[in-house]
Amino acid sequence: MSTDIQTIRKIAHLARLEFNEEKEQEMLQDLNKILNWVDQLRQLDTEHIEPLIHMSEEVNVLRNDVVQNTVTHEEALLNAPKKDSDYFRVPKVLE
Repeated sequence: MSTDIQTIRKIAHLARLEFNEEKEQEMLQDLNKILNWVDQLRQLDTEHIEPLIHMSEEVNVLRNDVVQNTVTHEEALLNAPKKDSDYFRVPKVLE
């Protein structure tokens, strides 16, 4: 499979890219290399190959979440630079 310079220009226009003539030629060569590689992949017999779901056999070991209070409300407020009775005071974000 091979593309021409008009295809490169059309793709560049759709992607809002601008190339000079030298870069157009480079892009044309690169795109043709990619398309040739894809053609090589199409020729492979994958009839009896299972689809790859994960890149490795590693499995995440996750613990169950357990709800617990490690810091009391009062202890948390002790570390606050500014507080207002039971709440943290923060600078106004929205006008």
